[in-house]
Amino acid sequence: MRKLLDKLPPSVIALLLQFAAAALVLTGVRLLGFQPELLTFALLCGLLAASFSYLAGLARWWLAIQLAFAPALVLMLTLDIPPGYFLAAFLLMLAVYWSTYRTQVPLYLSSNKVWQALEGLLPSPNNNGKGFRFIDLGSGLGGVLTHLARVRPDGEYTGVESAPLPLLWSWLRCKPYRNCQVHWGSIWDERLPACHLGQYDVVFAYLSPVPMEQLWHKASREMRPGTVLVSSTFNVPDHTPNERITVNDLHHSTLLVWRM
Repeated sequence: MRKLLDKLPPSVIALLLQFAAAALVLTGVRLLGFQPELLTFALLCGLLAASFSYLAGLARWWLAIQLAFAPALVLMLTLDIPPGYFLAAFLLMLAVYWSTYRTQVPLYLSSNKVWQALEGLLPSPNNNGKGFRFIDLGSGLGGVLTHLARVRPDGEYTGVESAPLPLLWSWLRCKPYRNCQVHWGSIWDERLPACHLGQYDVVFAYLSPVPMEQLWHKASREMRPGTVLVSSTFNVPDHTPNERITVNDLHHSTLLVWRM
């Protein structure tokens, strides 16, 4: 059972545990022969789902979601909100987060000060006119790309984004810059030429702890000697960065730098 859970995304595990909790509570109240209020039933489901999630090893923030999910659903139903609003909210979240449930990489937005710190990690201007290439893996709203394209026009900037709404936003922002482009797809898709890291001098990623080891393996296979891998905030297990740059922003972000 444990091996099966390890193969599933946490969101799928959480949903399965919700179903299991509801089924167990429903069985229990039938066997005991009493009929609790709907909100009481939902609270029992939430407590049991949170307990199952703890035993399954889900992250702590999942426990709060599991606890609140069923009671929040009951309370929302009592408000008699038209179903169209729920559909609109679902479609909006789907457009923003897309495959987050599977990749476990939410939409993180880096600060202006992180963008400025990245300037110092770009190659020095080349006297022979040859530029450099930079990629943002999971480019979000395109802030990194457009900032660097403006301050260092001698570079070529590429972004890869899988969520439709951020992709559209970043595409519109990049349009004024001839040296800036965004591709729709997964950074792990070998069929997407832009995702081969061997063509870039600087690779930047602001992902999550989950894919960092996989990213390291990809970078080790594909990146050329002398190129630079930069991760915002998230480290690679068992691989000490060559440099750490602390950024004085709201979150005290850290850029971790590996020179390949």
